[in-house]
Amino acid sequence: MTETVCVVGLGYVGLPLAIEFDDAGKSVIGYDVDPDKVADLDAGIDPTGDVTDEGVASSDVTFTTAESRIWEADYVIVTVPTPVDSMENPNLQYVESAAETIGGHVSPGTTVVLESTVYPGATESVLAPALESESEFTVGEDVFVGYSPERASPGDTGRSVSDVVKVVGANSEEVREDLADLYGSIVDAGIHRAPDIETAEASKVIENVQRDMNIALINELAIACDHMGLTTKDVLEASGTKWNFHDEYSPGFVGGHCIPVDPFYLTYQSKRDGFSPKLVLQAREINEYVPVHAARKTVKTINDAGRVLQDTRLLVLGLAYKPGVGDIRSSEVGSMIEKLDEFDIDCVGYDPHANPEESRDVFDIEVTESVDLAAYDGVVVATAHEEFSGYELESMASALDSDPVMVDVADVFDADEAAEHGFHYAQL
Repeated sequence: MTETVCVVGLGYVGLPLAIEFDDAGKSVIGYDVDPDKVADLDAGIDPTGDVTDEGVASSDVTFTTAESRIWEADYVIVTVPTPVDSMENPNLQYVESAAETIGGHVSPGTTVVLESTVYPGATESVLAPALESESEFTVGEDVFVGYSPERASPGDTGRSVSDVVKVVGANSEEVREDLADLYGSIVDAGIHRAPDIETAEASKVIENVQRDMNIALINELAIACDHMGLTTKDVLEASGTKWNFHDEYSPGFVGGHCIPVDPFYLTYQSKRDGFSPKLVLQAREINEYVPVHAARKTVKTINDAGRVLQDTRLLVLGLAYKPGVGDIRSSEVGSMIEKLDEFDIDCVGYDPHANPEESRDVFDIEVTESVDLAAYDGVVVATAHEEFSGYELESMASALDSDPVMVDVADVFDADEAAEHGFHYAQL
């Protein structure tokens, strides 16, 4: 018989997963608590922009808000948000709520898999008890749990669900092999079997901690170079000529739902177990400072151009947290805009991928749906969307007011060429 997979949470992680299982011939139920999202999906509209409307419309996934449909599933995969609270502690309320909902409708023999980022031990200490609290079943006897961290990267070619090695973790060989078979039906890159759930949980947070720390190093070097009057890009280019220098990193904002959050999940559990990873937290502190540094560079560039801060109007090109996507949640662009507002600098946003209405609410600024550079004194290139690289510097400089300013946070344009066309240009 065809296996039934229920995906709980139909966002940037859950929706592509549901579509992949559908393509693999599984019977798929997509459950979400948001009726508007489910209505869009039923109408063939992809609210994430990652699957495409056609991909949603042509699928056989059953999208629903009916909790009772969970009973039909052989596997329930949980892909709900796991943010941090105001004190930067893990907030697992969505995991608990989802597990309680599942527990009230799960059928015996079902395996519940958590894909959301959590600290090591959370699947068994948070998800499993919540399942049991609303169920007559016992985890490990009647129903089973496993962990398989999401790894897809929205907007990146070759980084979809099927393209990235899938880690699966379980505390019994039988469940682990069962999950390896399940995910093997949709993942071409291969399956890595972690020895237990906690190892799989830790692997997820550590892979993003490593990236956060590497970017933090480059960001700190960029700030140091700026204070020494050096051009960071030139310094890194020279350093990159040595065979063992890692040249894949560049200074910039670190936003999104994983990298800025996962370090706190690691340090939270590590502190509880008696060790505080100081380097991890310092890296996070550096990356959180970068928007402030970018704002100060912008202020300095405006002053160098002989402009009055309060009379300067800037177009911020790019509001999303990464190129090629429209996701503005956890975007560090907002932190930069807030700092510029303290100097009474007027900022208007533009993003070819992000929803304008949502952007206005999130950033609390005017957001334009088309670009008319004649209305501005300069630009801040905050996100390296491919569309921006096609802009001609000569045309931009001609359209902007005299002595135009360009702060190229995303390193889209050439500094020498920008200067040739009259820009007062700055990078991180």
